[in-house]
Amino acid sequence: MQLSAAPYEERLTAPRSWWLISLLAGVSLALIVLPLGTLPMLGGLAVGSAAAAVVVSAYGSARIRVVGGLLIAGEARIPVTALGEVEVLDAEEARAWRTHRADPRCFMLLRAYVPGAVRVEITDPEDPTPYAFLSTREPERLAEALRAAKTAA
Repeated sequence: MQLSAAPYEERLTAPRSWWLISLLAGVSLALIVLPLGTLPMLGGLAVGSAAAAVVVSAYGSARIRVVGGLLIAGEARIPVTALGEVEVLDAEEARAWRTHRADPRCFMLLRAYVPGAVRVEITDPEDPTPYAFLSTREPERLAEALRAAKTAA
């Protein structure tokens, strides 16, 4: 049995500059332990850089997928049948929906370094979540994949 490819899949990887920052975090820790000697300094560089790299990698591992009648966004798994209207947001609208227009009950997969987003209404009467806000680098493509999955369901 062959599995079909996902109509939409995106990983919200952290920007390259964040990897440089993780190296600088290691340098900072190395400078902090420098008075203790050369070996502690090298250990601080290695441990600080590795710890910061793990944090950057974990934060940038969030995925959004539309597959098998589900919208999978981070830890959330929402059937496409429970989704309503999909609104594509540009950078300015996305900023408004993640700040002053945000509903505290909404689900957010927010990455501030990704300017675009979609807002997907959740129509399930059992779910108190009014909508899902999803940061995405390709909002039009995600919206189209959601619409196609809803039509197919």
